[in-house]
Amino acid sequence: MNRPVIIVESKKQYDDALNVRNEVFVHEQNVPADLEIDEFEDDSTHFVTYEQDKPIGAGRLRHIDQVGKVERICVLKAYRGHKVGQAIMCAIESSAKKQGFHTLKLNAQNHAIKFYQQLGYDVCSDEFMDAGIPHVQMTKSL
Repeated sequence: MNRPVIIVESKKQYDDALNVRNEVFVHEQNVPADLEIDEFEDDSTHFVTYEQDKPIGAGRLRHIDQVGKVERICVLKAYRGHKVGQAIMCAIESSAKKQGFHTLKLNAQNHAIKFYQQLGYDVCSDEFMDAGIPHVQMTKSL
């Protein structure tokens, strides 16, 4: 099923994205709520996708030294494996190209490395811990 990914333009859409992030990161993965919502919220382009009226996936993109940083990619558990995450990444990459980025980077949880590799990202760091979860940094040229 084709689920459009939209760039957040309203408080409701932003709240919907935060609700998905809260469910996945805070409730499911036990990330402290004060780490999940950070000082970069206002500096980011936010994305959300819906199943009818229900928000089911989210992510964000921000600028760091001429590079686009992909962050907070998440999909509700019931919708994983249905290309929702892939659709979110495609929308973020499209937006990044329009914003003039030539490179994207992200910090991937270890369990998601293969997902990002299938989208063309390469591991470029050793493993590190973030919010108590093992990650690696990955990059992709656009």
